[in-house]
This record gives sequence, structure tokens and C-alpha cells, in this order.
Amino acid sequence: MTGAAQWTRGGMSIGSVLDLLRPDFPDITISKIRFLESEGLISPERTPSGYRRFSVADVERLRFVLTAQRDQYLPLKVIKEQLEAIDSGAATLGVREARARADGVDAAGAGRAPDSAAADIGPNPPRRLGVVPGEISPDELRFDHEIRVTRTDLLDRAGIDEKFLTELIRANLITPGAAGFFDAEAVTLARTAKAMSEFGLEARHLRAFKLAADREAAMVAQIAAPIAKGRDADARARAEETVRELAALSLTLHTSLVKTSVRAALGG
Repeated sequence: MTGAAQWTRGGMSIGSVLDLLRPDFPDITISKIRFLESEGLISPERTPSGYRRFSVADVERLRFVLTAQRDQYLPLKVIKEQLEAIDSGAATLGVREARARADGVDAAGAGRAPDSAAADIGPNPPRRLGVVPGEISPDELRFDHEIRVTRTDLLDRAGIDEKFLTELIRANLITPGAAGFFDAEAVTLARTAKAMSEFGLEARHLRAFKLAADREAAMVAQIAAPIAKGRDADARARAEETVRELAALSLTLHTSLVKTSVRAALGG
């Protein structure tokens, strides 16, 4: 169903918005849309009975936010500043242009958006904010809790033997669940550990990486914990979003620090 077909006089329902966005953003959920609303990034109207009704401008604004997260790895705080700058006229990039640029399309040659509120504000690019895009996207840190990997599958997919897996478990690098299953991340971890073993690094040597990861995770969780304790229904979703963003930035920082240290160690 097209956006025009989904549009009703009172605006679109949140389900219709989800259908419009999902082809470009497969991970979008109703909870995500509600979370972005709670953060002040969109402000759909409400019916007298409390249902959200989204305009075309609201949908394009959502596209702007989701594209900035996916393609530029920008934190929500920065995206909100950009939107506020656009709303106030301090920046001149329209939401439609942001989407077109992300798709590699010349906005000047595109048809006008059906709603003038979502149309371009001017031809000039927006001000560049001083944020370094991360190498890891927060969306990469979404976990599918439904995926369960058996011990046999893990051995086969990671290309390791039973002895090596036992060493990883003893080193607390991989931990099976209560029912004996592993998550999908265990496959990547085991495969990586196997590759590193070819350089002489045994499972016990990798404990340093695990301890460092635990410290980083504890710091991220400490920051997100007060958010999760909020009384509103979206508190947990906001906390999870914060964890993903901070974890992505932490990984980017860690990668940069390792690069810098290795270059110094090699005399570069």
C-alpha cells in the first residue's frame, strides 16, 4: 500500500507509518517511534481518544532521524540539535534533501513532497556539527534474543573443536545459557578467538579483552540505569537506546585507541 493510500484525513496511524518506513528501515518498531517521540524528535498530533496521528511532515522527520542514525551514526542529541536548527531557520537543509542526499539523489530533480511542511527550506547545506561519526552503528548492537545456537552448531559454524570451545568457556569468554544453548554472538566470538590462536594467543591470553569489555559494559550500564528506572512506559526503550549509542561510541573509541597504540609501538 502506498503512502497516499495509507493517508487519511486525520493523518496516519502509527501502524501505517511503520509500513511506510520498514522497507528502508527494517529494524524500525512501534516502540522505537514512541521512543523518538518521548525524546522530542517528533510531535504527532493526538486524537481526542489519545491515538497518535502522523502527518507527512512527521514521517519525513522520522526518515531524517533514522537516516542520520544509520548512515552518519549520529547520537540522538546531535540529531535533535540539527532538527532544532532547521526548525528555527539556523540551518537550511530540508528533511527531504537529507533523505535525498543519503540516497545519492539530487533533491532539485525530485518531485515535491505531498506536504509543504516537509518540503525544502533552502538550497544551502546545514552547518556541520563537531561530531566524529563512529565506526560502529548503534543498530549493530541490537540483539535477537530468539536465536539459540546448539553446541554442535557452534562448533560447526565457528570451525573449532570441542577442546577449543571448552577452553573458551573455562576462560569465561563464552557462556552457555541455562538450557545449554549459545547466542549468535558466541559464533563470532569463537571464530575470532580461533583466528587469534593462529598468532599464538590462547584462550587464557584473551581474558584481558574480556575484563576490559566487562569494565566498559559496567560503565555504560551505570549511565543507563537511572533512565531505565523512569516511571513512564518508554523508560526501558530509552535506556536500551542509550546503551546501544554509548556502546557503539565506546567501541569506536577503543578501536581508535588500539590503532594509535599499535602505531606508536611500531615506531610510526
